[in-house]
Amino acid sequence: MSTRETAPAADRVRDPQRTRAEILDVATSEFAANGYAGARVDEIAAKTRTTKRMIYYYFESKQGLYLAVLEQAYSVIRSLESGLDVEHLDPLAALRELAELTFDHHESHPDFIRLVSIENIHGAKHLAQSEMLPGLSAPVLDVIGRILERGRAAGVLREDVDALDVHMLISSYCVFRIANRHTFSTIFGRDLLDPGRREHYRTMLGDLVVEHLARR
Repeated sequence: MSTRETAPAADRVRDPQRTRAEILDVATSEFAANGYAGARVDEIAAKTRTTKRMIYYYFESKQGLYLAVLEQAYSVIRSLESGLDVEHLDPLAALRELAELTFDHHESHPDFIRLVSIENIHGAKHLAQSEMLPGLSAPVLDVIGRILERGRAAGVLREDVDALDVHMLISSYCVFRIANRHTFSTIFGRDLLDPGRREHYRTMLGDLVVEHLARR
């Protein structure tokens, strides 16, 4: 075997972190496209130029790989939410900023929406086994909670809505737009991801959140 042929394998041994990341990236696409049952570990191995044995070395099983994919997908959006700097903004402007961040993330990460939909089909039984589960909700609820506290103290936000209500409101809009794009387009003849309507939908989400939460 030539040096050129053995180099990639040697690189993977020397850089396990990169190998693991490559496997997760390919597995994300495979699970999102084919579901948990339809995705094949052999196919993931082939696309990462590794072996099924190596995948099981890192993730133990197909279920372990799928769970790692889910955890990584949730970690991306939670990291963005945690890093959102809105403390200097008016509470209503801060809520709009959070809504728009979610809008942008979900649009640019359609695989995340597919994975969430697939896991809901499975009753979230895989996600329920995650050791990261307690931390998957904390970042966004902490951010929203602080905004609500400031807004109520300033007398500009209503009192009868909690952080989880706000998260649900924002997520329902953003997830629907991606998850139902094709059926909506087929039935109504309008593409929810039409670039010409993007800013309209983005502004509409912010308006909905602000109008709903503003104290009357």
